[in-house]
Amino acid sequence: MGCALTKEQLDRAVAFHGHECPGLTIGLRAAELCLRELGHNEENRLVAVVETDMCGVDAIQVLTGCTYGKGNLIHRDLGKMAFSFYRRKDGACFRAVLRPESHGAAGVEARALMRKVFSGKATRQEEERCDAMRERYREHLLSLDLSDVFSLSEPPPLPRDAAILDSLTCECCGESTMESRTRRFDGKILCIPCFEAVEQKR
Repeated sequence: MGCALTKEQLDRAVAFHGHECPGLTIGLRAAELCLRELGHNEENRLVAVVETDMCGVDAIQVLTGCTYGKGNLIHRDLGKMAFSFYRRKDGACFRAVLRPESHGAAGVEARALMRKVFSGKATRQEEERCDAMRERYREHLLSLDLSDVFSLSEPPPLPRDAAILDSLTCECCGESTMESRTRRFDGKILCIPCFEAVEQKR
């Protein structure tokens, strides 16, 4: 069985992201899996941890209710197509990792052509072929069972709740900075950019 999301859900994610693409589709399928297994954040407090900054994170924000601003979407810059979801009330959770074989032939070709297009070395014909393969790749991802898109495993421990911390004034630039993001140097409280400007061991 393919994607079970409604047209309205798909349209909302596309409108938020700005266009349709395979990357957004991967996030749509991850959000679909979260909704199926754990529900929506409005029903139960959820946390999502994403290990990528790619397009699909937008779909997760729109469809699950886990967002950067609420502090229940956490980005770990690991460069992996991996998404962990947690339901706080009962500890239910899973980590979904994109299966390499889920790309299919269209995905493999699209990814190769995209590298050529982004390098500026693609011909007009290759650019058109890339667009066609990206669309075919997107449709392929939507057609798969979720079990064929992701492998599931136990995620790392549940992240703690977001804390409200004091803000301190950087003694160099004078800007207010969250306490946990300040550094001490030469007896002064500095924000990270000011600290990096004076600290020599880089």
